[in-house]
Amino acid sequence: MNEENIRAETIEKPESRLELSLFQALRRLQQDAEMHAKRLARYGGLSPVQLMILQVLASERQLTASALSKRVSLTPATLSGQLDRLAERGLLSRQRDDQDRRRQWLLLTEEGRALQQQAPSLLPPEFVARFAALPEWEQHGITAALLRAASICGSRE
Repeated sequence: MNEENIRAETIEKPESRLELSLFQALRRLQQDAEMHAKRLARYGGLSPVQLMILQVLASERQLTASALSKRVSLTPATLSGQLDRLAERGLLSRQRDDQDRRRQWLLLTEEGRALQQQAPSLLPPEFVARFAALPEWEQHGITAALLRAASICGSRE
């Protein structure tokens, strides 16, 4: 079979059309996320991941690195570098537990809390507005579908 026949056969398969549609949708989401990440970087020089870390810490008051790693879906190694950068900027501190000196708590500093409170949304404002205009059942459906898609995309350590 020559290359043209293989390509034609692949395009004709319904699952190939579905895969193409899924890929295109995922690619659009990725491009939009990358564009918004660049806009966010202009705000205080923080990446979306760093802003997410600040938001989670603000809502939880204190967490261990292990618990935070699970909450933000980052490997411990990746999270460690992000935490170091945030600590260097004075946005978070590490504090030993009084009862168990092996445990280390991550806490937002006043500067970190102030920056987090003034930070823009992690999602593009256009998306937030359009999403908010949807009926609640559709918001839940989209959220569930995205969470499910994320759970089947690749492996997590």
